[in-house]
Amino acid sequence: MMLITRALWRRLTMRLAPVSSASGQRAIIIGAGGSGARLVHSMRSHPESGLVPLGFLDDDPWMRNRRHFGVAVLGTTADLERVVASTGATAVVVALPGASKEVIKPLVDRAARLGITIKVLPPFAESFASRADVRDVRDVNMTDILGRAAVETDLEAIAGYVTGKRVLVTGAGGSIGSELCRQLNRYGPAELIMLDRDESALHAVQLSIHGRALLDSPDVVLNDIRDEPALRRIFQDRRPEVVFHAAALKHLPMLEQYPHEALKTNVLGTANVLRAATDVGVSTFVNISTDKAADPTSVLGYSKRVAERLTAATAKEADGAYISVRFGNVLGSRGSVLHTFTAQIASGGPVTVVHPEITRYFMTVEEAVQLVIQAGAIGEDGEVMILDMGEPVKIVDVARQLIAMSGKNVDIVYTGLREGEKLHERLFGGAESDERSKHPLVSHSAVSPLSTNVVHAFDLGATDSDVLEAFEDWVHLPDPEHSMFGDAHHRSA
Repeated sequence: MMLITRALWRRLTMRLAPVSSASGQRAIIIGAGGSGARLVHSMRSHPESGLVPLGFLDDDPWMRNRRHFGVAVLGTTADLERVVASTGATAVVVALPGASKEVIKPLVDRAARLGITIKVLPPFAESFASRADVRDVRDVNMTDILGRAAVETDLEAIAGYVTGKRVLVTGAGGSIGSELCRQLNRYGPAELIMLDRDESALHAVQLSIHGRALLDSPDVVLNDIRDEPALRRIFQDRRPEVVFHAAALKHLPMLEQYPHEALKTNVLGTANVLRAATDVGVSTFVNISTDKAADPTSVLGYSKRVAERLTAATAKEADGAYISVRFGNVLGSRGSVLHTFTAQIASGGPVTVVHPEITRYFMTVEEAVQLVIQAGAIGEDGEVMILDMGEPVKIVDVARQLIAMSGKNVDIVYTGLREGEKLHERLFGGAESDERSKHPLVSHSAVSPLSTNVVHAFDLGATDSDVLEAFEDWVHLPDPEHSMFGDAHHRSA
């Protein structure tokens, strides 16, 4: 009886205890539901977190006058300014896991005007323990502001083609490739073969998945997809059943200067991977493409559109399912505007934006990869799957938001559009339709084929202008294998 009384007393005193006077950031909690209540309990249990709960704000009328562990609901989110002024709060914590950008962004803007810190309880998928723990609370980032609600995926369909299979990922060390590896690993493939030409990148992805990275195990393969004989040996030896082809050169201005490199990696490298895959009877092949392949104007766009056509041609010849997946910019990928802007702000600026009206589509890497894996389960042989990227975002707005979040006074400088760069990207080409028969965020579109024989016959000793002319031919002509290039000097003897 005494033990029961003591337990009840501890619960009662924690529930009714006044707000702690411990040192730390004095925090207003947005959301007084289960997550908010558990978060306050966690704050009390971990004073070393440096967050002291002052009160809740919640828009649910049923939450008025509620208390959780001695912390009261002080109003709705409309009362933020009043409550901050009356309590002396120095931080806001959004305890709404998975809250949309429509919820997060206005709070970020208001917190910036008030000069207080804003933090979030991340989506449960980000939290190892999937609970409202103060140790999981982090600063707001651009993913929270530009991202979308969690994507619904058909786990059973995905497991049907990944679980128990030998899965190979090219470009496994890149932003998309490494996230592919991390997510695919959760579905229990018989083998996950991570292939990249960058040994440091392989080290990083192996460490992120297994917690060790000795680079001495068969799951990491050092190979350049340009080296067709070596690539074919790897495929013959490992016999992958599912392939995700993420290896590519992706920086637009660099490829404008070096079109031969785009040809050798994005076009010939893709042709090499496709041939190696057909040799061993791969059952599912997913080629990672880009929105720049829609009505291309740049070397990058041309090379990736050609890769889509090569994949479509292989679909006609091979037994397995060969598809492409097209999407726009990925938040936080290496070399992305977020990394560039963050570095520029850290160094005092200026932040460089090419044009005040330029827009881009953005998607989190986690969301993009979820949909890529889903596309592998629902794609029809030879088609391109186009991911719904939401609404395009003005790049200058991203720059302004990052500057505001930094609390610094940094200038923005406009540098002008670069060669091959579009003011506004398109996800669909002029002749492509937006058909969503199997998933609300994935469109299906047909792609005209282009034989790998065409690109493999091109003479690599040709000039840059010859490469550009060949790209034009391969992208636009309906049957380039019998076009003007059939006997032209662009072909090797």
